[in-house]
Formats: sequence, structure tokens, C-alpha cells
Amino acid sequence: MIKPGKLKKGDKVAIVSLSSGMLGERQFIHKYYLGKKRLEEEFGLEVVAMPNALKGSKFLYENPQARADDLMQAFKDKSIKAIITAIGGDDTIRLLPYIDYDVIKNNPKIFMGFSDTTINHLMCYKAGLVSFYGPSLMANISEYGQMYDYEKQAIEQVLFKNNSTYEIKSSPMWTDDFVFWDEKNINVTKKMKPELIGYEVLQGSGKARGKLLGGCLELAPMLFGSEIWPSKEEWKDKILFIDTSEEEPSCEQLTWILRGLVAQGIVDVINGIIVGKPHGGKFYQEYKEVYKKVIAGEAKRPDLPIIYNVNFGHSIPINIIPYGIECELDCNQKTITIVENMTI
Repeated sequence: MIKPGKLKKGDKVAIVSLSSGMLGERQFIHKYYLGKKRLEEEFGLEVVAMPNALKGSKFLYENPQARADDLMQAFKDKSIKAIITAIGGDDTIRLLPYIDYDVIKNNPKIFMGFSDTTINHLMCYKAGLVSFYGPSLMANISEYGQMYDYEKQAIEQVLFKNNSTYEIKSSPMWTDDFVFWDEKNINVTKKMKPELIGYEVLQGSGKARGKLLGGCLELAPMLFGSEIWPSKEEWKDKILFIDTSEEEPSCEQLTWILRGLVAQGIVDVINGIIVGKPHGGKFYQEYKEVYKKVIAGEAKRPDLPIIYNVNFGHSIPINIIPYGIECELDCNQKTITIVENMTI
């Protein structure tokens, strides 16, 4: 895998809208300016929006090629050192016909986002580029009140430094509070609560290693059989990381998708699973039983380490998970550690 260069102050970063176009809507455009200000003042970066990023939902829905053009242009532009997604959505898959994987491969740089952006990450993975399942502009960087320290520190440690080890620690605080995105709420902060559980080991023991691969689980049915869905051989010895979205899928839906992974033989060949904290904590206990039923019971892999309740994806706050980078799970210590450099 090709590793991108780390960020430094003064670097230019591009904002792209690759799925939902809501960042450009009058109701939400203030989130762009808030996030831009944060990235510039708190991280010392220069922020630019790609040509179509702020054209709104209707235009971007009707023009998936325009979204893809923004991504390709951002990779080609040598002055841009990182690409951050505006938000997720539900139709990034429509960009597939317009992606040039050689452009991504030949112009390595940081790419970050989560949720529907899983599809863009798998585009990067197909091109051989390490990318980062982490904060988006609207959902995290332009958080009302202020950015969470947990997320800010993750960006600083993962994107700006070149450490050979990085522990993805449990956040000491979390929230299931909801604040409607409206400019009048720009100074309203969510109510945080202590994390009383931390990481849970659902099954397995000892240590497991493997390179990280995964994303938002609900996208799997769209991806199965596509040109960017990794083959069974590519899943061999990987650490699968998965989270579920704010749509809060039912236990039945979760069961069906996991069975799809089992049917492809993926669960037979991976070395471990990291599961994100369910959105808002909903179905927290119920999901645990689903994982154990399908993985230990139906797939007959009670040995496979599963670490649950991890802060990434659709939980608040979140850390950063790098694609294609070696990770160690320690079931006894309940730790998740990156064990190689993520950037150069």
C-alpha cells in the first residue's frame, strides 16, 4: 500500500461533496465556513472547496460525474495535500464509472471521511492508497461549540505525525445528544456523559494482527460483486472494522449482512473484528448477541477476536482508522494499536 505524506501547517486541503450535496444548501452552508475556520485557525491549514462541492443537493444528485471530477481534480492538483469529505449520504456508488484509479495511485495524498465515504475508501484501496476512515467536515470538524478534544487529538496524531505506533484508545466521554443543524445553534454544545464500559471483548483471547479493512456495514450489499469489493483472497489475514449508521439497522438487517460476509468466506480468513459503538448506543446489547450468534455460532469461529464499542464511524466522538495498515488487537488488555507508520 502507498502511504500519503503527512500534513504540516500551511498545507492546502480540499473539501469534496462526493455523496450528499447538503453542504451547499443555504440552511447548512454555515457549516462549511465554520469547518474551514477551524481547519485554518486550529490546524494551520489552507482550505479550498472543489468546484462542485457547494452546488447543492439537486445538482450533485443529478451529476455524479461532477462529484467524481472534483475527486479526480483534487488528486491531480499537486498543491493539494489532503482531501476531506463534506458528509456521507447514500449514493457514492454512482461515481464508480468515472473513477480513474491510476490518478489516485499516482497522486498519493491523505483522504478522509466516513459512512458512505466507505465506497471512496475502497476506491483508494483498489488503487493501492492508504486512506483514513475518520472525521468529515460537517459531522465532526464543524461541530457546534467546539471540536471534541478526542477528535482533534486524533487528527493531530494520525495526520500530522509519523509515529510507528498509535493506540486507538476508548474515549473517556461520549454522547447520544442531538442538536439540529441550524445556524442559531452554532454555540450549542452536546451534553457529554462518561464512558462507563470502554472496549468489550465479545470473544477471542490473546493477540491478533492484520491490516485494517472495512467501513460502514450497511453499504456491503451495494458493494458485493462490484469492482471495488475486495476478493476473498484480499481479505485474508485482515482485521475487519465495521460500524453501523444513524439509520440504526435492525438486528435482522445486521444478521443478514453478516451472513453475506460469512457466505463469501470472508469470516473464515480474517484475523479479527473491530466493531464501532452503535449510533446513540441503540441496540447496544442486542447487536452484541447478533455478532456472537453469527460469528461464533453460524460461522463456527468462536476463536475470532471481536472488540466491541470502539469510537469510530457513527459514534460521537470518533477516532481515525487507516486502511491497509497493520494493527494489533490485544484481547487480554482490551487494546487496539496501530503498529506501523501511517504516513511518510
